[in-house]
Amino acid sequence: MNLNFDEIRDGTHFEDLVAAYFKELKKGKKSNISNVRIKQSGVGTDGGRDILVEFDLYDEVVDFKRIWVVQCKFHESNISTLHINSINIPSLIHSYRASGYLLICKSNPTSGTTELFERLNDECKFKYHYECWTGEVFKSKLSVTENLHRHFFPAYHQFIENKRR
Repeated sequence: MNLNFDEIRDGTHFEDLVAAYFKELKKGKKSNISNVRIKQSGVGTDGGRDILVEFDLYDEVVDFKRIWVVQCKFHESNISTLHINSINIPSLIHSYRASGYLLICKSNPTSGTTELFERLNDECKFKYHYECWTGEVFKSKLSVTENLHRHFFPAYHQFIENKRR
């Protein structure tokens, strides 16, 4: 049995999973994240922002903050630019004083969406970052966050526990 999204009920549950994933990041032993703050947009029209993730980070020289606008798409179909074309992504990033925009999909982005993000990364005069995680990429990140398995993937968690016995 592999980790899959069949146990995720709907888009709201998927957003909760994404928020929980980011909260888990500060618990990593080798992480340079000292704190994570999550702001979910709630129910209703979100204007392209499901979650605002604010990281407090540090390196050997200075502490700094990084903010990401996160949009979650829990669709069976691939995510085309039609799913996001009503959003002025650079203005959205700017309005939150964020570093970038992260689209997390249950499925995959279309080539048009990928090309849009590549173009935005290449041409953005403010050097914002535009990233997209496919469902497979997100699942690979979730596979190492065992704390989330019990709550979001109970059947998968039970399968893993039974294999360990």
